Amino acid sequence: MSKKRKETRIVRRKKRKVRKRIYFILLPALILFIGVASYIGHLYVTAGSVFDDSYEEDERGKSELRDSEVDPDIDNVTVLIMGVDTSDVRGNEENARTDALMLASLNKDDKSVKLLSVPRDSYVYIPTVDRYDKINHAHAFGGTSGTIDTVESLLDIPVDYYVKLNFEAFIDVVDSLGGIEAEVPYELKEQDSQDRAGAIHLMPGVQELNGEEALALARTRKQDNDIQRGKRQQEIIEGIVDKTVSLQSIFKIDDVVQSVGDNMTTNMKFSEMKSFFSYITAGSALDIETLSLEGTDDTSQGPYYWMLDEVALNQTKQTLQTHLDIEPSNSWNDSNNATSDPDTEQSYQN
Repeated sequence: MSKKRKETRIVRRKKRKVRKRIYFILLPALILFIGVASYIGHLYVTAGSVFDDSYEEDERGKSELRDSEVDPDIDNVTVLIMGVDTSDVRGNEENARTDALMLASLNKDDKSVKLLSVPRDSYVYIPTVDRYDKINHAHAFGGTSGTIDTVESLLDIPVDYYVKLNFEAFIDVVDSLGGIEAEVPYELKEQDSQDRAGAIHLMPGVQELNGEEALALARTRKQDNDIQRGKRQQEIIEGIVDKTVSLQSIFKIDDVVQSVGDNMTTNMKFSEMKSFFSYITAGSALDIETLSLEGTDDTSQGPYYWMLDEVALNQTKQTLQTHLDIEPSNSWNDSNNATSDPDTEQSYQN
């Protein structure tokens, strides 16, 4: 065999080995890509179906504090998150109170979110019944629209969208993610979602919580107050978001979507929800700032109320209005002054 032919064979063998290595590397990558693409397509179809079933027509059409309907693709918007404590045990679906109330303002340009927790016992004006009471009673008095009107009255900003969840969704979402990491500030014993007293027992420290345990942590306020409770709820929501967008949870999102959809009502169409994906895909660049409403404990009228600090409340209003890039409106304030009796108004300001 000539030297030239021998060298040619050696070159061919080397080329075959290189091709095999390329196939060995590319084939699994191609299979993974096709699998992920198929899963994403499946998620898209599933989410569309699930969230379309959760949609309910908003009788308002748009907020009275908006000149025209918003487009979340280009506008800064707000989303009111209502956690409603309903259960078959209580049979209170029609007159349930909101056990958790948060308002998210979203700035499209900055990809930033301000998440305001509203203490459930805040003493505020409720337009539905034309009087002051705890804000968590607004849903019992007027349902979804009654809560929206109350929040708009309180903060002087429009509520563009709402998401109403019962606590079964909270439990199912956390369990679908395989639990979340959270810090338990002190030893606590709480009832579970079936109202069994002391069913949840947690010791202090950072730990992995399942759905029932996370709900107990979000609910408890035996050793602190509504402000600390609201901060815990914000931290838990951030933990859920972090776990949801992590790579390790990508194949759990299907279950998360189903869990949310089965326990949610919203005035957002799926086409509008897709506009918020850009915030999620911002990853570490997403800026979430948590806010709370300062105040003081008050039992001078008998029941316990969280009396809001007017100066701090006005600062929070301005912060949200600036974030949304909107001008303040005095329409609600004028209405409140016109319909409140002097004694009630004075009590509110104390």
